[in-house]
This record gives sequence, C-alpha cells and structure tokens, in this order.
Amino acid sequence: MARKKTRKSTKTKTAARPRWTRLLFRWWLRTVSVVFLLMVTLVLLFSVVNPPTTIYMMQESRRLGALDQQWVPLKNVAPAMARAVVAAEDANFCNHWGFDLIAIRTAIAEGSGRGASTISQQVVKNVYLWHGRNWSRKVLEALMTPLVEALWSKRRIIEVYLNVVEFDEGVFGVKAAARHYFGVGPEALSDVQAARLAAILPLPKERSASNPSNSVRRRAAAVLDGAATIDVDGRATCFQS
Repeated sequence: MARKKTRKSTKTKTAARPRWTRLLFRWWLRTVSVVFLLMVTLVLLFSVVNPPTTIYMMQESRRLGALDQQWVPLKNVAPAMARAVVAAEDANFCNHWGFDLIAIRTAIAEGSGRGASTISQQVVKNVYLWHGRNWSRKVLEALMTPLVEALWSKRRIIEVYLNVVEFDEGVFGVKAAARHYFGVGPEALSDVQAARLAAILPLPKERSASNPSNSVRRRAAAVLDGAATIDVDGRATCFQS
C-alpha cells in the first residue's frame, strides 16, 4: 500500500509541473502581448498627437522650476533647420529603418558609441523613455524604434525631434532655441543659424550657438556643407515637402 501511495504522489507531482509551466508561459505571453499593444498604441497616438512633455523635460522642470518650450509644426520651421540636424546627427536618416548599421559598425570599430544613435532612436528615447545607459532602456529603445519607423512618416519623426530636443539648459525645441539664441522665429532661421543650432548638439549645455567657440564654428561649417550635400544628393527628400 505504501508503494502505491508513493507512485501516485510521484505521478501527481509530475502532472503538476507541466500545468505550472503552461500557466507561466501563458502569463508571460499575455504580459508580452499587453506590453506590445501598449507600445503600438502609444506610437500610433503620437503619430498624430503632439507629445505634451517628456520624462526628461519633467525632470528638468522640477530641477529648474520652469522650461522654455513651445510646439511648432515643421511647415513653420525654416527647411534649413531640418537639413542641418540630419546632416549633423544622422546623415543617412532617409535611407535607414531606424538603425544606421554602417554607423554602428564604424562606432564598434573605433571603440566609441558616438555617431551610432539615429534621430529615430533619439526620438524614442526622448519621447517614450528616460535618459541613461542601462540595458532595460536600450532594449525598449530597440523594440520601439522600428515601430516608430513603421507607423510614423520620416517628416513626422523630424518634426517631433525638433520640438523635443534640448538646445540649452531649460530650452527645448527649435522655436524656443531660435528666440533664445538669435531672437527670431523658427521660420526665419538662416542657413548659418540653423547650422550653429545643429552644431551644439548633442552637448547643448556645454556649447553656445550665439557665442560659438572655434570648435563650434568649425562644426557648424561642416554641418552647413553636409546640409547642402544631402539636399543635392537626395538624402533630404524623405522629410522635405
């Protein structure tokens, strides 16, 4: 009788394990599905609705007390500005699907991460995630970037980028930056002014567009040349009307 009970108990435990495994798998599958649907919903939402703020903006607002940021449609921004930031930050923007593999390979070969992050990745980081180098953010960024590329137009990506990128301490977006540095509206930016704004990225707190150092002047000159090049060779067609 004792042997029969032992066999029955062993069979019960063995049968219980697959049930728990199936339950865990179903829970994991549902969790992944909910997270994916949430990401798709958020990406679709901001494809037509302007993001009211970002996590980093909220952090800076609490630290500084206030921010200077106003949304401006891309049609009301000087075309030179969009070309300048693409030339400075992501020259192959029109040719990739969110990740610039050539830039990534170059960065790995040089032992540096600089230049590997695309404008699409920066939009995802700024709009949906948080600043930092931890792996959880990187994984979410890698998952959401292709979604943004698939569900947003390239023009929308540039529009959002120009409205959320930081140009100085507490100064976010091209409208605030144009008035902060040059006292003009974003529609009135000259090619040189646009190049200087792009040249202070990605270190706007350490550089000035209105009082540029020699290194910023050199970088702005390179950006100016790059912006003209992508306009001629077609690498600006995806975001220009």
